[in-house]
Amino acid sequence: MVSVFIPRETAQGENRVAATPDTVKAMVKRGVKVAIEAGAGKGSHYSDDDYKAQGAEIEPERDKGLANADIVFHINVPEPELIQAMREGASLISFLWSFEHLDLVKALNERKISMFAMDAIPRTTRAQKDDALSSQANLAGYKAVIVAANALHKILPMMMTPSGTIKPSRFVIIGVGVAGLQAIATAKRLGAIVEATDPRLETKEQAESLGAKFLQVEGVEVKQGTGGYAAEQTEEYKKAQAEMLAKAFKNADAIITTALIPYRPAPKTITADHVKSMKPGSVIVDLAAERGGNCELTEPGKTVVREGVTIIGDLNWPSTVSVNASDMFARNVLNILLDGLSKQGEFKWTYDDDIVDGAMICHEGEVHHPKVRELMGLPPLKKPEPAPAEEKKPEPAAASPAAAPAEQKPAEGDSGYDKKPDGYEKKE
Repeated sequence: MVSVFIPRETAQGENRVAATPDTVKAMVKRGVKVAIEAGAGKGSHYSDDDYKAQGAEIEPERDKGLANADIVFHINVPEPELIQAMREGASLISFLWSFEHLDLVKALNERKISMFAMDAIPRTTRAQKDDALSSQANLAGYKAVIVAANALHKILPMMMTPSGTIKPSRFVIIGVGVAGLQAIATAKRLGAIVEATDPRLETKEQAESLGAKFLQVEGVEVKQGTGGYAAEQTEEYKKAQAEMLAKAFKNADAIITTALIPYRPAPKTITADHVKSMKPGSVIVDLAAERGGNCELTEPGKTVVREGVTIIGDLNWPSTVSVNASDMFARNVLNILLDGLSKQGEFKWTYDDDIVDGAMICHEGEVHHPKVRELMGLPPLKKPEPAPAEEKKPEPAAASPAAAPAEQKPAEGDSGYDKKPDGYEKKE
């Protein structure tokens, strides 16, 4: 029986948990033994009794739970103490951001821990059910608009009253990824006029389909990114973008910034001069604060007022809607578990699965991820040589054409044949 342990998250201000009573129920139904650290669900309003009711064991001793588990579900980058407490050869599913935490990769690999990094999942259609980056960013985009609306000293929709007409608020969304699209949709539902911009021209149709006006930089080279992310743009593009956005910023009541490039400082799309030109009382919500912010005046983790503009640089936005964020993350990791679980209840990682191949950082004492190997000064892994083709033996000649029996289609379900998409194949 596979055992899974969910420890309490210890990062400051973290309210999420990597399993919910619903996902515990699904795991137990598949024969998985589930243990939850006492109090792990408190920040998402799940009690220990809620988990026990669905078949989980409550483990008061964190290190004991880590030492006994085959697989550990975790959200944040694991602390060294968690890694050391885990059983050698076990598996860990969590965010890691391995390029920036090579020391943790080394510690994980020394203990032969199979590290499946949620931030390294390929951005493919098949992987969407596992994609925690997207599920959490979706919630952040929603919450950013709610926070901006709360910080404004005005309403969002147009309102016609006997005393006169109230003009709708104007929102500018920078970055039309998962968070940006949700911000557009939320601001529109609340009645705001929305403009959006992104260097990826393929996002224009998506933004417009949600009711936003797309602000496009023209006349300069636009670099195309990979993996669903925008690329770092040229100085010429940044200058043209700043000039284009200046007018939009002057008229904006709120700006939501979501522009992030993995492992790089957030691109600065709002300058100090932009802030100075904005209307007093307007708001900037900087979802890129964790990487330094898209605004020059953002202070990560703080809300400040500069030139009469409120700039919100909060961190860990999904944690502020922990009930939904926990539910979505828990379903992401549940899907990963179920993909590797056999009908007999055995769990196995396989590189034949492109999601595992892309997200596995290290496994069984070997660093697997190519870029991580490069950063650690390790040579590329050798690919296994293809197996040699079997030599075909000549088939015996038939006694005579007339004596050869007519080819018969095997009956479906015949134990001597396997049905294939293109016909039947004799079993070995």
